[in-house]
Amino acid sequence: MPKKARGALPGAMSLPGDNTQLPVYRIVVVGDGGVGKSAMTLQLIQKTFVIEYDPTIEDNYNKHWEIDGKICLLNVLDTAGQEEYSAMREQFLRQGDGFLIVYSVTDTTSFERIPNFRDQIIAVKGKESLPMILVANKVDLNTRRKITEEQGLEMAQKLGMTYIETSAKDPPQNIDEAFRQAVRLIRRQEEKEEKKEKKCSIM
Repeated sequence: MPKKARGALPGAMSLPGDNTQLPVYRIVVVGDGGVGKSAMTLQLIQKTFVIEYDPTIEDNYNKHWEIDGKICLLNVLDTAGQEEYSAMREQFLRQGDGFLIVYSVTDTTSFERIPNFRDQIIAVKGKESLPMILVANKVDLNTRRKITEEQGLEMAQKLGMTYIETSAKDPPQNIDEAFRQAVRLIRRQEEKEEKKEKKCSIM
């Protein structure tokens, strides 16, 4: 079973009895409280939909996963949405390689605060070009939906982010795919940075 862990991980990890170094991808899940960040994370890790749980301060999960034929160690950090934990959230953002910024399609305020979370990530990481995905969660609650797909896509385009719609409720919709896309964006950015470094060393 995937493990719940605490603390930062190194950039690569060996499997027991194996000399192969696995790449570690740290994905930080951010967004307002109550948008379903923990439900998404637990659906990914434990394949369960949790209806009731205590508000998260910080939970850290590890999962070995094969994505596009390459095995990696996924480290998912589920952060607190409440404003009083903003300083603590900054500490977690520094550890992140990729980010899922989540809002609930039933909650207008959580949608309006998306730029705030994006700006906080950019400020902490010190660069604008980052693997970030805008996640419209709780799409199963169609009758209570307030934010349309068009509005979500427009926000994603404006902020330069990939867009995906999800639901953690069984049967889940696009939960695994959201995290897969985050890993693909991280890999793509790493490849760009490696090419840039090689070009600089040649010059």
